Amino acid sequence: MQRTLMRALALCCACAALMVAGACTSTLQRPPAAAEAATYPAASWQAIPASSQSDACRRDLDAARDYLHTLDSTALMAVQDGRVLFSYGPVQTVSIVFSARKSVLSMMYGKYVANGTIDLDRSLADLSIDDIGGLLPVERQARVRDLLSARSGVYHAAANGGDDASAAPARGSQKPGSYFLYNNWDFNAAGTVFEQLTGRSIYRAFADDLATPLALEDFDLARHKRSGNARLSQHLAYPFFLSTRDMARLGYLMLKEGNWRGQQLIPADWVRQMTQQRTPSTDMHPPHTARRGFGYGYLWWLLEEPPDSPLSGAYMAWGVHGQYILVIPKRQMVVAHKREVPVAGNWNVSWVAPKDFLRAVRMIADAPCR
Repeated sequence: MQRTLMRALALCCACAALMVAGACTSTLQRPPAAAEAATYPAASWQAIPASSQSDACRRDLDAARDYLHTLDSTALMAVQDGRVLFSYGPVQTVSIVFSARKSVLSMMYGKYVANGTIDLDRSLADLSIDDIGGLLPVERQARVRDLLSARSGVYHAAANGGDDASAAPARGSQKPGSYFLYNNWDFNAAGTVFEQLTGRSIYRAFADDLATPLALEDFDLARHKRSGNARLSQHLAYPFFLSTRDMARLGYLMLKEGNWRGQQLIPADWVRQMTQQRTPSTDMHPPHTARRGFGYGYLWWLLEEPPDSPLSGAYMAWGVHGQYILVIPKRQMVVAHKREVPVAGNWNVSWVAPKDFLRAVRMIADAPCR
């Protein structure tokens, strides 16, 4: 009996040494860091009790709330470590999120890139992607990854506005992959590629792959359909209608590197690829886009902040008028913001600009609440 115990003890010690060296793959192997000991929302988000916050924390959060009152913000939710640190306005209100849709599509690409259904290096010619009046031969050399990084060199009219197409160079003048222009043709064609290669509609895939496992509280599949002017382009837009609290769930999934309660909904490597800088702000066109000071990955905007900034390494989805999903890994925080549009039927309303949104975010992120 004593010899048996001694052998067992020696075996355990040997395995422990191997585990330190990274060579032991027993059932003692730990789960991914993104899933380990994480807090996730259930049917609804859990709030951090105000009673557990210091006076200094509450004072700074109150200052952020006062500042939001000066903006045209509809709602804002800040989640830290999986619980709601700060909430402002009707976070359950559903409205269009405009170009934040593009970042959502990029998230959806992940598992299909990983399983080989979507090859980012296939060209438009390979996929028989064309458009009204025909694409130029050089335009048809653009790859799927060029669409996701707004570097296709295709300056065909898009089915919807809200981009920098008015500043586009002449068609055929830019080699695919060489020139950044925020261009809805790219983003809409990326939606067509997704549907063609997966054989699924964007909205059905979103409902099955993300909305259901994330238990989005306010998503309505029946409300969604592709839209735009089909006389300009056969590649239509894919608007999304989301609540602020559901936008926060999407952001939290990104913060957790695609892992939700132990289920890898988006490959962690794809999260890293999406948020890897493909274009620094200095390489963007036109000049007003470069002056914003944001880089670009695969359909996500990347903040360019100094290393000592709380927002260093942060990235965001951004829709016109002030729709934002900001992920702040340095603070283990997600901030979702909504500017509801239309207002009383009017679509031509004021914006909550990035600088104003980020000022509010800095007030929250800098609050001494941990």
